[in-house]
Amino acid sequence: MDKKPNMLSADQALAFLLDRVRQPGEIEQVATAETLGRVLAEHQVSAINVPPLDNSAMDGYAVRLADLSAGSTRLRVAQRIPAGTVGQPLEAGTAARIFTGAPVPAGCDAVVMQENCSAEGDMVAINKSPNMGENIRRAGEDIAVGAEILPAGIRLRPQEMGLAASVGLARLPVFRRLKVATFFTGDEIVMPGQPLEPGQIYNSNRFVLTGLLQALGCEVIDLGIVQDDFAATVKVLEQAAASADLIITSGGVSVGEEDHVKSAVEKVGKLDLWKIAIKPGKPLAFGSVGSTPFIGLPGNPVSAFVTFILLVRPFILRSQGMAVTAPQALSLKADFDWLKSDKRREFLRARLHMAEDGSIDVQLYPNQGSGVLTSTAWADGLVEVAEGTLIRRGETVRFLPFSELLN
Repeated sequence: MDKKPNMLSADQALAFLLDRVRQPGEIEQVATAETLGRVLAEHQVSAINVPPLDNSAMDGYAVRLADLSAGSTRLRVAQRIPAGTVGQPLEAGTAARIFTGAPVPAGCDAVVMQENCSAEGDMVAINKSPNMGENIRRAGEDIAVGAEILPAGIRLRPQEMGLAASVGLARLPVFRRLKVATFFTGDEIVMPGQPLEPGQIYNSNRFVLTGLLQALGCEVIDLGIVQDDFAATVKVLEQAAASADLIITSGGVSVGEEDHVKSAVEKVGKLDLWKIAIKPGKPLAFGSVGSTPFIGLPGNPVSAFVTFILLVRPFILRSQGMAVTAPQALSLKADFDWLKSDKRREFLRARLHMAEDGSIDVQLYPNQGSGVLTSTAWADGLVEVAEGTLIRRGETVRFLPFSELLN
Protein backbone atom coordinates (compact mmCIF):
# COMPACT_ATOMS: atom_id res chain seq x y z
CA MET A 1 0.00 0.00 0.00
CA ASP A 2 1.02 3.64 -0.30
CA LYS A 3 3.41 5.00 2.29
CA LYS A 4 1.54 7.00 4.91
CA PRO A 5 2.55 9.20 7.84
CA ASN A 6 2.58 7.70 11.34
CA MET A 7 -0.65 9.49 12.23
CA LEU A 8 -3.28 10.07 9.55
CA SER A 9 -5.71 12.95 9.74
CA ALA A 10 -9.38 12.11 9.36
CA ASP A 11 -9.36 13.64 5.88
CA GLN A 12 -6.28 11.64 4.84
CA ALA A 13 -7.76 8.39 6.12
CA LEU A 14 -11.03 9.00 4.29
CA ALA A 15 -9.19 9.85 1.06
CA PHE A 16 -7.15 6.63 1.33
CA LEU A 17 -10.30 4.57 1.85
CA LEU A 18 -12.29 6.15 -0.97
CA ASP A 19 -9.33 5.73 -3.32
CA ARG A 20 -9.54 1.98 -2.75
CA VAL A 21 -13.22 1.53 -3.44
CA ARG A 22 -13.93 -1.07 -6.08
CA GLN A 23 -16.56 -0.57 -8.74
CA PRO A 24 -20.12 -1.31 -7.57
CA GLY A 25 -21.56 -4.74 -8.24
CA GLU A 26 -23.78 -5.81 -11.06
CA ILE A 27 -26.99 -3.99 -11.96
CA GLU A 28 -30.39 -5.52 -11.23
CA GLN A 29 -33.76 -4.56 -12.68
CA VAL A 30 -36.09 -4.33 -9.67
CA ALA A 31 -39.80 -3.56 -9.44
CA THR A 32 -40.16 0.12 -8.54
CA ALA A 33 -42.28 -0.75 -5.51
CA GLU A 34 -39.36 -2.77 -4.10
CA THR A 35 -36.54 -0.26 -4.60
CA LEU A 36 -36.69 1.54 -1.25
CA GLY A 37 -33.13 2.12 -0.04
CA ARG A 38 -31.49 0.81 -3.21
CA VAL A 39 -28.93 2.83 -5.17
CA LEU A 40 -30.00 3.86 -8.67
CA ALA A 41 -27.48 2.66 -11.26
CA GLU A 42 -28.58 4.72 -14.30
CA HIS A 43 -30.23 8.11 -14.67
CA GLN A 44 -33.91 8.04 -15.58
CA VAL A 45 -35.66 10.16 -18.23
CA SER A 46 -39.39 10.73 -18.61
CA ALA A 47 -41.09 9.50 -21.76
CA ILE A 48 -44.26 11.48 -21.00
CA ASN A 49 -45.47 14.88 -19.89
CA VAL A 50 -46.70 15.18 -16.31
CA PRO A 51 -49.47 16.15 -16.25
CA PRO A 52 -50.21 14.68 -19.69
CA LEU A 53 -52.93 17.27 -20.46
CA ASP A 54 -53.94 20.70 -19.22
CA ASN A 55 -56.06 19.93 -16.15
CA SER A 56 -58.01 21.57 -13.38
CA ALA A 57 -56.28 22.39 -10.11
CA MET A 58 -59.65 22.83 -8.35
CA ASP A 59 -63.18 21.56 -8.13
CA GLY A 60 -65.18 24.27 -9.91
CA TYR A 61 -66.35 25.43 -13.33
CA ALA A 62 -64.43 25.65 -16.60
CA VAL A 63 -65.26 28.91 -18.41
CA ARG A 64 -64.36 31.11 -21.41
CA LEU A 65 -63.23 34.59 -20.42
CA ALA A 66 -64.98 36.04 -23.48
CA ASP A 67 -68.34 34.99 -22.02
CA LEU A 68 -67.57 36.79 -18.77
CA SER A 69 -66.15 39.92 -20.34
CA ALA A 70 -69.43 40.37 -22.14
CA GLY A 71 -70.93 41.06 -18.75
CA SER A 72 -72.67 37.75 -18.25
CA THR A 73 -72.25 36.20 -14.84
CA ARG A 74 -74.70 33.34 -15.46
CA LEU A 75 -73.77 30.46 -17.73
CA ARG A 76 -75.49 27.21 -18.66
CA VAL A 77 -73.69 24.14 -17.31
CA ALA A 78 -73.48 22.05 -20.47
CA GLN A 79 -71.31 19.14 -19.25
CA ARG A 80 -69.75 17.48 -16.27
CA ILE A 81 -66.08 16.42 -16.38
CA PRO A 82 -64.83 14.22 -13.54
CA ALA A 83 -61.15 13.19 -13.29
CA GLY A 84 -60.31 10.42 -15.72
CA THR A 85 -62.64 11.63 -18.49
CA VAL A 86 -62.18 14.07 -21.38
CA GLY A 87 -64.93 16.60 -22.01
CA GLN A 88 -66.27 18.15 -25.20
CA PRO A 89 -65.05 21.53 -26.49
CA LEU A 90 -66.56 24.36 -24.46
CA GLU A 91 -69.29 26.10 -26.41
CA ALA A 92 -69.85 29.83 -26.20
CA GLY A 93 -72.11 30.84 -23.32
CA THR A 94 -71.63 27.60 -21.39
CA ALA A 95 -69.58 26.34 -18.46
CA ALA A 96 -68.45 22.83 -17.56
CA ARG A 97 -68.66 21.40 -14.05
CA ILE A 98 -65.11 20.13 -13.55
CA PHE A 99 -63.21 18.35 -10.80
CA THR A 100 -59.61 18.39 -9.64
CA GLY A 101 -57.31 16.59 -12.05
CA ALA A 102 -59.80 16.42 -14.91
CA PRO A 103 -58.56 17.63 -18.32
CA VAL A 104 -59.91 21.08 -19.13
CA PRO A 105 -62.03 21.14 -22.31
CA ALA A 106 -60.87 22.84 -25.48
CA GLY A 107 -61.79 26.53 -25.40
CA CYS A 108 -61.50 26.80 -21.63
CA ASP A 109 -59.49 29.83 -20.45
CA ALA A 110 -59.79 29.40 -16.68
CA VAL A 111 -61.38 27.36 -13.92
CA VAL A 112 -63.41 29.22 -11.30
CA MET A 113 -63.22 27.51 -7.94
CA GLN A 114 -66.60 26.35 -6.71
CA GLU A 115 -66.45 28.64 -3.68
CA ASN A 116 -66.71 31.59 -6.08
CA CYS A 117 -69.78 30.20 -7.89
CA SER A 118 -73.45 29.67 -7.14
CA ALA A 119 -75.20 26.73 -8.81
CA GLU A 120 -78.84 27.31 -9.77
CA GLY A 121 -80.29 24.23 -11.47
CA ASP A 122 -78.54 23.85 -14.83
CA MET A 123 -77.12 27.37 -14.51
CA VAL A 124 -74.12 28.69 -12.58
CA ALA A 125 -73.51 32.24 -11.42
CA ILE A 126 -69.85 33.32 -11.54
CA ASN A 127 -69.40 35.57 -8.53
CA LYS A 128 -65.73 36.39 -9.11
CA SER A 129 -64.18 36.66 -12.55
CA PRO A 130 -60.94 34.68 -12.93
CA ASN A 131 -57.70 35.63 -14.63
CA MET A 132 -56.48 33.95 -17.80
CA GLY A 133 -55.21 30.45 -16.97
CA GLU A 134 -56.33 30.59 -13.37
CA ASN A 135 -56.49 27.16 -11.67
CA ILE A 136 -55.25 25.36 -14.79
CA ARG A 137 -52.21 23.10 -14.51
CA ARG A 138 -50.50 22.96 -17.90
CA ALA A 139 -49.33 19.78 -19.62
CA GLY A 140 -45.69 19.10 -18.72
CA GLU A 141 -45.78 21.69 -15.95
CA ASP A 142 -44.25 19.19 -13.49
CA ILE A 143 -42.22 17.00 -15.86
CA ALA A 144 -41.63 17.51 -19.58
CA VAL A 145 -40.97 14.73 -22.07
CA GLY A 146 -37.24 13.99 -22.15
CA ALA A 147 -36.48 15.56 -18.77
CA GLU A 148 -34.16 13.73 -16.39
CA ILE A 149 -36.19 12.88 -13.32
CA LEU A 150 -33.64 10.87 -11.31
CA PRO A 151 -29.83 11.04 -11.48
CA ALA A 152 -27.69 7.94 -11.10
CA GLY A 153 -25.99 7.31 -7.77
CA ILE A 154 -28.80 8.26 -5.39
CA ARG A 155 -30.39 6.13 -2.71
CA LEU A 156 -34.06 5.80 -3.53
CA ARG A 157 -36.53 7.19 -1.00
CA PRO A 158 -40.33 6.97 -1.12
CA GLN A 159 -40.53 10.27 -3.03
CA GLU A 160 -38.15 9.04 -5.76
CA MET A 161 -40.15 5.81 -6.03
CA GLY A 162 -43.30 7.86 -6.50
CA LEU A 163 -41.61 10.11 -9.05
CA ALA A 164 -40.54 7.08 -11.09
CA ALA A 165 -44.06 5.68 -10.93
CA SER A 166 -45.54 9.03 -12.03
CA VAL A 167 -43.86 8.67 -15.43
CA GLY A 168 -44.77 5.01 -15.78
CA LEU A 169 -41.48 3.32 -14.78
CA ALA A 170 -42.46 -0.11 -13.50
CA ARG A 171 -38.85 -1.26 -12.91
CA LEU A 172 -35.62 0.54 -12.07
CA PRO A 173 -31.96 -0.40 -12.55
CA VAL A 174 -30.25 -0.59 -9.16
CA PHE A 175 -26.92 -1.89 -7.96
CA ARG A 176 -26.87 -5.26 -6.25
CA ARG A 177 -26.83 -4.96 -2.47
CA LEU A 178 -23.34 -4.91 -1.00
CA LYS A 179 -22.59 -8.13 0.90
CA VAL A 180 -20.70 -7.44 4.12
CA ALA A 181 -19.35 -10.27 6.28
CA THR A 182 -18.80 -9.64 9.98
CA PHE A 183 -17.37 -11.69 12.81
CA PHE A 184 -16.19 -10.99 16.33
CA THR A 185 -13.31 -12.42 18.30
CA GLY A 186 -12.81 -12.75 22.01
CA ASP A 187 -13.42 -15.54 24.48
CA GLU A 188 -14.74 -12.90 26.87
CA ILE A 189 -17.78 -11.92 24.77
CA VAL A 190 -21.11 -13.70 24.97
CA MET A 191 -24.54 -13.13 23.47
CA PRO A 192 -27.49 -11.56 25.31
CA GLY A 193 -29.61 -14.26 26.89
CA GLN A 194 -26.61 -16.16 28.18
CA PRO A 195 -25.46 -15.79 31.78
CA LEU A 196 -22.33 -13.73 32.33
CA GLU A 197 -19.42 -15.57 33.86
CA PRO A 198 -16.68 -13.65 35.67
CA GLY A 199 -14.66 -11.62 33.16
CA GLN A 200 -17.24 -11.84 30.39
CA ILE A 201 -19.19 -9.05 28.65
CA TYR A 202 -22.13 -8.98 26.29
CA ASN A 203 -21.32 -8.45 22.62
CA SER A 204 -22.89 -5.04 22.00
CA ASN A 205 -20.64 -4.28 19.01
CA ARG A 206 -22.22 -7.13 17.06
CA PHE A 207 -25.62 -5.45 17.31
CA VAL A 208 -24.34 -1.93 16.63
CA LEU A 209 -22.40 -3.03 13.55
CA THR A 210 -25.26 -5.15 12.20
CA GLY A 211 -27.69 -2.25 12.63
CA LEU A 212 -25.34 0.23 10.98
CA LEU A 213 -24.90 -2.04 7.97
CA GLN A 214 -28.61 -2.76 7.64
CA ALA A 215 -29.36 0.98 7.80
CA LEU A 216 -27.06 1.42 4.79
CA GLY A 217 -28.94 -1.24 2.84
CA CYS A 218 -26.20 -3.88 3.06
CA GLU A 219 -26.77 -7.62 3.04
CA VAL A 220 -25.13 -8.73 6.30
CA ILE A 221 -23.38 -12.10 6.52
CA ASP A 222 -23.00 -12.60 10.27
CA LEU A 223 -20.34 -15.23 10.95
CA GLY A 224 -20.76 -14.93 14.71
CA ILE A 225 -18.19 -15.08 17.47
CA VAL A 226 -14.86 -16.72 16.65
CA GLN A 227 -12.71 -18.18 19.39
CA ASP A 228 -9.32 -16.61 20.09
CA ASP A 229 -7.45 -19.08 17.92
CA PHE A 230 -5.22 -18.43 14.89
CA ALA A 231 -6.42 -21.36 12.77
CA ALA A 232 -10.09 -20.60 13.50
CA THR A 233 -9.56 -16.95 12.57
CA VAL A 234 -7.86 -17.87 9.27
CA LYS A 235 -10.72 -20.21 8.43
CA VAL A 236 -13.45 -17.63 9.04
CA LEU A 237 -11.54 -14.99 7.06
CA GLU A 238 -11.35 -17.31 4.06
CA GLN A 239 -15.05 -18.10 4.43
CA ALA A 240 -15.88 -14.40 4.57
CA ALA A 241 -13.75 -13.54 1.55
CA ALA A 242 -15.45 -16.22 -0.52
CA SER A 243 -18.97 -14.96 0.20
CA ALA A 244 -18.75 -11.17 0.70
CA ASP A 245 -17.79 -7.92 -1.00
CA LEU A 246 -16.35 -6.52 2.23
CA ILE A 247 -15.21 -7.90 5.60
CA ILE A 248 -15.58 -5.85 8.79
CA THR A 249 -14.52 -6.88 12.30
CA SER A 250 -14.33 -5.07 15.61
CA GLY A 251 -11.29 -5.43 17.87
CA GLY A 252 -8.64 -8.12 17.70
CA VAL A 253 -6.12 -6.29 15.52
CA SER A 254 -3.64 -5.26 18.19
CA VAL A 255 -0.34 -7.03 18.85
CA GLY A 256 -1.50 -8.91 21.95
CA GLU A 257 -0.91 -12.66 22.15
CA GLU A 258 -4.64 -13.38 22.02
CA ASP A 259 -5.36 -10.95 19.15
CA HIS A 260 -5.12 -13.24 16.13
CA VAL A 261 -6.98 -11.19 13.52
CA LYS A 262 -3.94 -9.14 12.50
CA SER A 263 -1.66 -12.13 11.94
CA ALA A 264 -4.45 -14.15 10.30
CA VAL A 265 -5.22 -11.39 7.78
CA GLU A 266 -1.51 -11.02 7.03
CA LYS A 267 -1.26 -14.76 6.37
CA VAL A 268 -4.11 -14.87 3.82
CA GLY A 269 -3.91 -11.29 2.53
CA LYS A 270 -2.40 -7.97 3.54
CA LEU A 271 -3.07 -5.53 6.34
CA ASP A 272 -2.08 -2.03 7.37
CA LEU A 273 -2.81 -0.80 10.88
CA TRP A 274 -3.50 2.92 10.82
CA LYS A 275 -3.37 5.42 13.64
CA ILE A 276 -5.90 8.15 12.88
CA ALA A 277 -5.88 11.52 14.56
CA ILE A 278 -9.50 11.37 15.71
CA LYS A 279 -11.00 10.93 19.16
CA PRO A 280 -12.63 8.55 19.80
CA GLY A 281 -11.50 5.92 17.30
CA LYS A 282 -7.73 6.16 16.90
CA PRO A 283 -6.89 2.68 15.47
CA LEU A 284 -8.25 1.39 12.16
CA ALA A 285 -7.05 -1.60 10.17
CA PHE A 286 -7.42 -1.74 6.40
CA GLY A 287 -6.33 -4.46 4.02
CA SER A 288 -7.68 -7.33 2.01
CA VAL A 289 -8.21 -11.08 2.09
CA GLY A 290 -7.63 -12.16 -1.45
CA SER A 291 -9.45 -9.49 -3.45
CA THR A 292 -11.99 -8.75 -0.70
CA PRO A 293 -11.38 -5.53 1.27
CA PHE A 294 -10.97 -5.90 5.03
CA ILE A 295 -11.66 -3.21 7.67
CA GLY A 296 -10.90 -3.72 11.34
CA LEU A 297 -12.67 -1.32 13.69
CA PRO A 298 -11.57 -0.45 17.23
CA GLY A 299 -12.95 -2.63 20.00
CA ASN A 300 -14.31 0.09 22.28
CA PRO A 301 -18.04 0.49 21.51
CA VAL A 302 -18.08 4.26 20.92
CA SER A 303 -14.79 4.18 19.04
CA ALA A 304 -16.17 1.50 16.73
CA PHE A 305 -19.42 3.44 16.25
CA VAL A 306 -17.77 6.79 15.51
CA THR A 307 -15.08 5.31 13.24
CA PHE A 308 -17.74 3.48 11.26
CA ILE A 309 -20.03 6.45 10.64
CA LEU A 310 -17.17 8.82 9.80
CA LEU A 311 -14.94 6.57 7.68
CA VAL A 312 -16.51 3.22 6.88
CA ARG A 313 -19.91 4.62 5.94
CA PRO A 314 -18.51 6.73 3.05
CA PHE A 315 -16.47 3.73 1.87
CA ILE A 316 -19.61 1.58 1.81
CA LEU A 317 -21.73 4.26 0.13
CA ARG A 318 -19.16 4.72 -2.64
CA SER A 319 -18.91 0.92 -3.00
CA GLN A 320 -22.68 0.84 -3.45
CA GLY A 321 -22.42 3.35 -6.32
CA MET A 322 -23.58 6.47 -4.47
CA ALA A 323 -22.30 9.69 -5.95
CA VAL A 324 -22.48 11.79 -2.76
CA THR A 325 -21.09 10.37 0.49
CA ALA A 326 -20.43 13.45 2.64
CA PRO A 327 -22.98 14.21 5.36
CA GLN A 328 -24.71 17.59 5.54
CA ALA A 329 -23.50 19.46 8.63
CA LEU A 330 -25.33 22.15 10.60
CA SER A 331 -23.88 25.33 12.12
CA LEU A 332 -25.33 25.73 15.61
CA LYS A 333 -24.56 27.50 18.86
CA ALA A 334 -22.79 25.58 21.63
CA ASP A 335 -24.57 25.36 24.97
CA PHE A 336 -21.34 24.19 26.59
CA ASP A 337 -17.69 24.99 27.18
CA TRP A 338 -15.01 22.65 25.82
CA LEU A 339 -11.70 23.84 27.23
CA LYS A 340 -9.56 20.74 26.69
CA SER A 341 -7.84 21.11 23.32
CA ASP A 342 -6.39 17.98 21.74
CA LYS A 343 -3.95 17.36 18.92
CA ARG A 344 -6.55 15.00 17.43
CA ARG A 345 -9.86 16.01 15.85
CA GLU A 346 -12.58 15.25 18.38
CA PHE A 347 -16.15 14.17 17.81
CA LEU A 348 -18.34 14.84 20.83
CA ARG A 349 -21.70 13.20 21.41
CA ALA A 350 -24.25 15.99 21.53
CA ARG A 351 -27.98 16.60 21.53
CA LEU A 352 -30.13 19.34 20.04
CA HIS A 353 -31.75 21.65 22.57
CA MET A 354 -34.28 24.46 22.22
CA ALA A 355 -33.08 27.61 23.93
CA GLU A 356 -35.37 30.07 25.72
CA ASP A 357 -35.48 32.33 22.66
CA GLY A 358 -36.68 29.46 20.49
CA SER A 359 -33.35 28.90 18.73
CA ILE A 360 -31.69 25.50 18.56
CA ASP A 361 -28.34 24.88 20.20
CA VAL A 362 -26.40 21.76 21.16
CA GLN A 363 -25.60 20.24 24.53
CA LEU A 364 -22.94 17.64 25.35
CA TYR A 365 -23.31 14.30 27.07
CA PRO A 366 -21.45 14.67 30.39
CA ASN A 367 -19.25 11.57 29.91
CA GLN A 368 -17.41 11.48 26.58
CA GLY A 369 -15.54 8.23 27.32
CA SER A 370 -14.99 5.78 24.43
CA GLY A 371 -16.73 2.98 26.31
CA VAL A 372 -19.88 4.94 27.21
CA LEU A 373 -22.37 3.54 24.70
CA THR A 374 -25.25 5.30 26.47
CA SER A 375 -23.92 8.57 25.03
CA THR A 376 -24.67 7.42 21.47
CA ALA A 377 -28.28 6.59 22.37
CA TRP A 378 -28.74 9.92 24.18
CA ALA A 379 -27.22 12.03 21.40
CA ASP A 380 -28.66 13.39 18.14
CA GLY A 381 -25.25 13.65 16.49
CA LEU A 382 -21.63 14.67 16.83
CA VAL A 383 -19.99 18.04 17.39
CA GLU A 384 -16.78 18.19 15.37
CA VAL A 385 -13.91 19.94 17.18
CA ALA A 386 -10.91 20.76 15.04
CA GLU A 387 -7.42 19.93 16.24
CA GLY A 388 -6.16 22.25 18.97
CA THR A 389 -9.50 24.07 19.26
CA LEU A 390 -11.34 25.31 22.34
CA ILE A 391 -15.07 26.01 22.39
CA ARG A 392 -16.84 28.50 24.59
CA ARG A 393 -20.55 28.65 25.23
CA GLY A 394 -22.34 30.64 22.52
CA GLU A 395 -19.78 29.99 19.80
CA THR A 396 -20.83 28.37 16.54
CA VAL A 397 -19.92 24.69 16.15
CA ARG A 398 -20.16 22.16 13.33
CA PHE A 399 -22.82 19.57 14.14
CA LEU A 400 -23.14 16.28 12.23
CA PRO A 401 -26.67 14.88 12.76
CA PHE A 402 -27.13 11.14 13.14
CA SER A 403 -29.95 11.50 10.61
CA GLU A 404 -27.16 12.15 8.08
CA LEU A 405 -24.64 9.66 9.43
CA LEU A 406 -26.84 6.60 9.90
CA ASN A 407 -28.29 6.19 6.41
